Amino acid sequence: MKIKLLASVISLGMLIIGTQASAATHPQMTNDNGSPVGDNQNSQTAGENGPVLLQDGHLIQKLQRFVRERTPERVVHARGTGAFGEFIADKDISKLTEAAVFKPGTKTPVFVRFSTVIHPKGSPEELRDPHGFAFKFYTTQGNWDLVGLDEPVFFIRDAMKFPDMIHSLKPSPVTNVQDPNRLFDFFSHQPESTHMLTRIYSFRGIPSSYRKVDGWGVHTFKLVNAQGEVTYVKFHFKSHQGNEGYNIHQAMAEQGKDFNNLTNDLYNNIAKGNHPVWDLYIQTLKPEQLDNFAYNPLDDTKEWLGVPETKIGTLTLNKVPDNFFQSTETVAFDPSNMVPGIEPSEDRMLQGRLFSYADAHMYRLGANYQQLPINRPRVAVHNYNQDGIGDQAQTDSDVNYQPSVTEGSVSDNPAYKAVQTTLSGTTQQKLISKTDNYEQAGTYYRSLTQQQQDDLIEALGGDLAKVKNIQVRQAMLSHFYKADTTYGTRLTMWTKDNIETIKALAKKLN
Repeated sequence: MKIKLLASVISLGMLIIGTQASAATHPQMTNDNGSPVGDNQNSQTAGENGPVLLQDGHLIQKLQRFVRERTPERVVHARGTGAFGEFIADKDISKLTEAAVFKPGTKTPVFVRFSTVIHPKGSPEELRDPHGFAFKFYTTQGNWDLVGLDEPVFFIRDAMKFPDMIHSLKPSPVTNVQDPNRLFDFFSHQPESTHMLTRIYSFRGIPSSYRKVDGWGVHTFKLVNAQGEVTYVKFHFKSHQGNEGYNIHQAMAEQGKDFNNLTNDLYNNIAKGNHPVWDLYIQTLKPEQLDNFAYNPLDDTKEWLGVPETKIGTLTLNKVPDNFFQSTETVAFDPSNMVPGIEPSEDRMLQGRLFSYADAHMYRLGANYQQLPINRPRVAVHNYNQDGIGDQAQTDSDVNYQPSVTEGSVSDNPAYKAVQTTLSGTTQQKLISKTDNYEQAGTYYRSLTQQQQDDLIEALGGDLAKVKNIQVRQAMLSHFYKADTTYGTRLTMWTKDNIETIKALAKKLN
């Protein structure tokens, strides 16, 4: 009997020692307020068989937090993959801009988010889509966000049409299925989309690797030097890894093997030390050169063909985020986040985005989203914005207004006022005067190899053949015929429409 009791005491002692060792190696579980949790296995109840008590703060908090784990999904760019890196400037362009990020030798921390635009979070990465390529530069003058794509152009030139375009590309509100009938119904009224549609239906629409795409700022921006002189600019990140994409058959085969292939490829290569690299190039035009083209250079559906590029720095991605939600999901890119020396142009699409992106982030993440670690500038922030959900600002002054004579109050700096832009004419609401909707689409089609052209015809022709409305289908075919007669003819053969009808419709197009 004594032997059994001694064994029990020894066992109990070992249990206590084991528990103490476990407690020493594992952190104490707490609630969000830091108070310790006594029992994470059982709810508080009114007796053994009674109801659960509302006073069980741990249970309530646990359930509350669970149903709030996901912020509202981005309406566009929902599926994303992020990585950290650095940008090193290597060419003196101080004659063009006073932006410190471009001072030769400057190393700037960067966070980059690759994304699909149309498809939801968790969707396969081998779906055809324009792809986002967004950059957050943590500069010594504050954060500069460059919100771009893996294409140099966009579908539309005016932000007025953006909600309509996205609605047409998203699933039907009736069936919840994406439908070519809907998107081509919309694009048949947007001839400027011919260029982007041609690019998206080519190999570029389904990248085989995020490392093997270029990144463009798409829009035109302004560089401003210390003297207030303006130069219009486009940004282009050229991949050292080249550019590759799938045709529809390759994409379907890859999707069956790994529908996260773009993320896995990027992260696996970074983990192996095979850090992807892009060189940043710029194209520049002086204000007096803007009228020297058959198109409007501020039209985001156009490339600046023939305008030389200059390399000014290199981007390297070298770190995978430690936590997806805290980085890739809550990062907020705002085209309105600019620094001295970089300003928006009069590009109509960009002008709308200056408002809409920041407003979207305030809806998703709250008014203080720029205080989140991934969005927080690496420099001190001083302003009189206050309160709201998630506010973490350390406010210790009675002065929450400006101007003020009180010592320590925040003042503005006239040296960083926006550049003056000369205006003429009257207010208006009309189409730009130089549209040139088709030429660059044809130029791009002719730049493709024979195999790439064949793949484009199969992919685009296959979707056009699904369009039931003859008027919509033939309108789209006439746009592609106007861009290039061979291109339009081959698509018409695929859809089995009458080529003479398409020629007649194309002849009426400007």
